[in-house]
Amino acid sequence: MKRHISKLIAAHWLFGILCVALAGCSTADNEMAAGNLTSVNHVDGTAINWLSVNGYRTAGGGGRACCIVMPVKWRPGLIANIEWEVDPDPYAYSKWPPLGTDGYRAAQVKHKANYQHYKTTVEIPEYQEKVCGLTVHFLTCQQVKVTTSCWMGNAPEYPIKDSRHMKEPAVCTK
Repeated sequence: MKRHISKLIAAHWLFGILCVALAGCSTADNEMAAGNLTSVNHVDGTAINWLSVNGYRTAGGGGRACCIVMPVKWRPGLIANIEWEVDPDPYAYSKWPPLGTDGYRAAQVKHKANYQHYKTTVEIPEYQEKVCGLTVHFLTCQQVKVTTSCWMGNAPEYPIKDSRHMKEPAVCTK
C-alpha cells in the first residue's frame, strides 16, 4: 500500500513538472502586460457610470484606472468586448430633495431606472512598440473607438481626433 501511494505521489509530482514546463513553452509568445483602462466620454450631457472591457471593470467618466491585461505583442483578431452604463441626466440630483431623506432615496431609485446599458465588440488596433493600456472613447449613437496609443489625447500623434464635446442627435442612423 505504501509503495502504491509513493508511486502515486511521484506520478503527480512528475505530472506537475511537465505541466509547468509545457506552460512555459506555450506562453513564450503570449506574454501579457498590465496597463491602465481609460475612458473618454465625448457626449455632452451624459455620464458613463462604469465600463467593462473583456471582464476588466472600472468606473467611467474619464480618467484612468488600473488595470487591463493585454498581450505584449499585438496579433490579428484582438478584440475588446465592451459593456457600459450611461446616465442620460447626470445633473438631475441638483433638483432632488435633501440627501438622506426618503424623498432623495425615491428620486434616486426613479433616476436609476433611466440608466442605459450597452454592449459592443471592437477590434483593438495594431500596436508596435509597447502596451500603454487601453483607452475607450464613447461617441454619439453608442459608437465606440479604442486605442492603445501612448500619446496624450491632445497630442497631434494621438489617433482619435473626434470632438470631445458632441451633442447626441435626435435620431441615430447606423
